[in-house]
Amino acid sequence: MKSVASVSKKEVKKQSLSLCGKKVKIIMKKIFAIAWKDAIVRFTSPSELLFFIILPIVFTFLLAGGTPSNDDDNRIRIPVVDESQTAVSQQIIDELENSTAVRPEVVTRAEAQSQFDDRRADAVFIIPAGVDIEALQNGSAQVEMLQQPSNLNAGIAQRAILTAIRRVSSSVSAAQNAVRQREAKQAFASDAEKQAYFESSLTLAQDIQADAPERVTVIEGTTPDRVNYDPRANSSAGQLITWVFIPLFGISALFASERQGGTLRRLLTTPTTKATFLLGTISGQVAMALIQMFLLVGFAILAMKLNWGRDPLALFVILLASALAAAAFGATLGTFIKTEAQASGVSIMFGMVMALMGGCWYPLELFPTAIQSAVKVLPTTWAMQGMLDLVLRGGGLVDVLPEAGVLLVFAAIFLSVGVSRFRYE
Repeated sequence: MKSVASVSKKEVKKQSLSLCGKKVKIIMKKIFAIAWKDAIVRFTSPSELLFFIILPIVFTFLLAGGTPSNDDDNRIRIPVVDESQTAVSQQIIDELENSTAVRPEVVTRAEAQSQFDDRRADAVFIIPAGVDIEALQNGSAQVEMLQQPSNLNAGIAQRAILTAIRRVSSSVSAAQNAVRQREAKQAFASDAEKQAYFESSLTLAQDIQADAPERVTVIEGTTPDRVNYDPRANSSAGQLITWVFIPLFGISALFASERQGGTLRRLLTTPTTKATFLLGTISGQVAMALIQMFLLVGFAILAMKLNWGRDPLALFVILLASALAAAAFGATLGTFIKTEAQASGVSIMFGMVMALMGGCWYPLELFPTAIQSAVKVLPTTWAMQGMLDLVLRGGGLVDVLPEAGVLLVFAAIFLSVGVSRFRYE
């Protein structure tokens, strides 16, 4: 009898486990079906791709100032047309190369005019034919400059060009003065001797000028900037949060639409529970948000050369926690809003305000101290901080765990409120 009873208990246990397994499979199929349905509905219109990936990339690119140019030369670029092709014109260009304000780029006159007409160049410097030593000596040398009206960079370029010309002409003036001094004491035997003396004096004047110490000494302070800011990193993280959080807040519109259409009411006639529906809707939206996030991160890595991939596990943790917090907030929002139109407007409003106050558009350090403390109640603040810990401050998993933990707490609070207030009508 003991053995029979024992066998019966084992069989009952196997049957119960089998039933549990079947129930789990059924629930998972329902969750997947709900998520797949939401994805199909969302991407019914091809224009959804515009908001899913195209516009986020465009805004990220523009606000970051474009892709890196692989150099650190931030001087003002000036197209230079050298039609003279003399030693003097080359000296002027060399002086511009040594400038801390402008960076010359020798081009043809047609190319320079085209850049200026298209406003791709703030100023254009033209050295016409005939600018040589003789022209400087007799004062007949002339140059041309084109400037965009009311342009600050053009004004800076003008001063840099005048400084370069002044340095070159001062060497010639010094050489001429040396010739006059020598001629006053002793006449030259021939014009050839006079020219040779001038050339040697010019070389000496140029060498002295090159070796002259700087009149202004720049001393850089060692006080660190309290605003840890990189336009590319801030733009990448901030636009990612902005464009992903708004659709996740839009879960409220999904609930409102299905409530208006009677879909939720018909769920009562099926064995689908409230928890299954919520889990299917939220998990589907979170999965799409993660795909969008990784696409934007991939763009930032490939096109903007940002080091998002330093710690893949930390990246996944902060992205997942951020998506869950935003989705849970959207689910909560859906329980307070009655119509789809209201939900769409409120979702965009909350998304924009939270992005602005959470530091997605401007560094939080620029806000007053009181505001910096107050915005810690927003999930966008913690999401932005965690992402910047990775891409800007070089952090890892340990560094983002506090922010991820806070975001998960947000998700738990919002989800509990959403579940408790969820209604079919």
